[in-house]
Amino acid sequence: MRSLLCHMTLLLEDGSTADSTQASGKPAKLVIGDESLSPAFEAEIQSLAAGDKHSFTLAAADAFGESNPDNVHHVERSRFQDVTPEVGAIIGFSSPAGEMPGIIREVTGDSVTVDFNHPLAGHEITFELEVLEVA
Repeated sequence: MRSLLCHMTLLLEDGSTADSTQASGKPAKLVIGDESLSPAFEAEIQSLAAGDKHSFTLAAADAFGESNPDNVHHVERSRFQDVTPEVGAIIGFSSPAGEMPGIIREVTGDSVTVDFNHPLAGHEITFELEVLEVA
């Protein structure tokens, strides 16, 4: 397996920045062949070398996946004992697989709509990479 250490900026369809490793000063480590990246993403980065800069756009299905309506749940407001649910807040929920983050999408009366999709699911994403090292 081959790995790349790189700075990465993720841009949404409207050109706004969704995330950037430059802001945190902590580059991302991408491992080709460990199945953590989509085949389309791997195809874009497999021939990059240290010092390369590369920009590419992936459809939602090849980036963070499509938004799955089965991952949106309605939860009783009474289950939020330690926190007041507010639209846009990301809250950790316990699951058999460990803690799972959910985004509060709507609060109506006693019902809270929680979206467990990845926050960037359903979006076409442009990736801007600057490769620092290859191992």
